Amino acid sequence: MSGYDRAITVFSPDGHLFQVEYAQEAVKKGSTAVGVRGASCVVLGVEKKAVAKLQEDRTVRKICQLDEHVLMAFAGLTADARVLIKQARVECQSHKLTVEDPVTLEYITRHVASLKQRYTQSNGRRPFGISCLITGFDDDKTPRLYQTDPSGTYHEWKANAIGRNAKTVREFLEKNYSAEKVGTEEETVKLAIKALLEVVQSGGKNLEICVMKEGEKMRMMNLPEIEKIVAEVEKEKEEEAAQKKKEKQSEKK
Repeated sequence: MSGYDRAITVFSPDGHLFQVEYAQEAVKKGSTAVGVRGASCVVLGVEKKAVAKLQEDRTVRKICQLDEHVLMAFAGLTADARVLIKQARVECQSHKLTVEDPVTLEYITRHVASLKQRYTQSNGRRPFGISCLITGFDDDKTPRLYQTDPSGTYHEWKANAIGRNAKTVREFLEKNYSAEKVGTEEETVKLAIKALLEVVQSGGKNLEICVMKEGEKMRMMNLPEIEKIVAEVEKEKEEEAAQKKKEKQSEKK
């Protein structure tokens, strides 16, 4: 058992690559990140971990820009992410220089996924311990959202979550996502914040939200904006709970 456990290039008898699975466990310990694709915008949200009192919180970022039209959020090992982000940015610029067109979202996602896959198939390396949500707009103004994992697979999503408690957030999105609920920027942002609040405590100060609209630069939402939406969400929850309580009381009568 321990031989399969240590060697990245050796399959176990039941077809597992244990080091890749351990990398996926590292992702599950990372901060929660959520991505939602709206009709005219894309939204990324991440859980902000508490920083030390004397630490500059601007140096702790889980959302970054790969190109003018491409954003990425990640969950897992930050140092691994830094290496991957650098290579993805170089590829974006190299593609633009070579073919004189910006990268499509699928192209850069495939590049990142291929890089991750190479690190699962050769000795002397270990897999990247991160999952990524890559989002933005293609040239035809279509919003896109992709997710990659440490094994090198990638898929396109309407909304998804990675990191700690990702399953809970994904289940919430499956129940609450519909094309009508992401028709505007406000509705899309609200859904992303609602999803994060399923697993994040202490409200707006522990959230980082980034919005991108077609043809516009990415915009990091400031704390008062986030807290205003958090207050609306909490008020809706209270009203919903009060309504359910009334219904139960009327049933008993």
